[in-house]
Amino acid sequence: MAQHTASIAWDRNGAVFSDGKYSRGHTWKFDGGIEVPASSAPDVVKPPLSVVEAIDPEEAVVAAVASCHMLWFLALAKKGGFIVDSYRDEPSGEMGKNAEGKTALITITLRPRVAFGGEKRPTEDEFASLQREAHEQCYVANLLKSEVRVEPAMT
Repeated sequence: MAQHTASIAWDRNGAVFSDGKYSRGHTWKFDGGIEVPASSAPDVVKPPLSVVEAIDPEEAVVAAVASCHMLWFLALAKKGGFIVDSYRDEPSGEMGKNAEGKTALITITLRPRVAFGGEKRPTEDEFASLQREAHEQCYVANLLKSEVRVEPAMT
C-alpha cells in the first residue's frame, strides 16, 4: 500500500499562549517539497489570530475531494474514449451539525464544468455515468461521513 505523508509545523514565536492570543498560522510541507501556509478558518478563529491568506483545513478537505473526483473523472473519460479539453470546478463545503450533533463539514458540493474535444462526445447519460463512477471511486470522498454532492455540466 502507498503511504502519503505531510509535516505540519507551528511555533509560538514568543506569544503568551495561555491567554489564547497566539497565531493559528502554521505550515504544511508535503513529500514533494512544497510548503503551504495554513491556518484556522477565519470564521472559526477571527483574524489576526487566523491568517486569512492561508489555507484552512476545511477548504483543504473540499479541494482534496474535488481534486480526487476530477482525477478519477479524467481517467474514466480517457478509458471511455473521450477527449477532455478542460475541467473546472468551484466546490464548496457547508459547515453545520452532523447526526451526532458535532460541528462538521456536513455537505460538500462539487460543480465540475467539463468541455470535450474530439469526435466522440458523451451523451448526457454517459456524462452522468462518468460522474457517478468518479464519485464512487474517489477515495477521499469515500473516507468522509459528510454528504458529497456532484452537480456537473458539460460546456
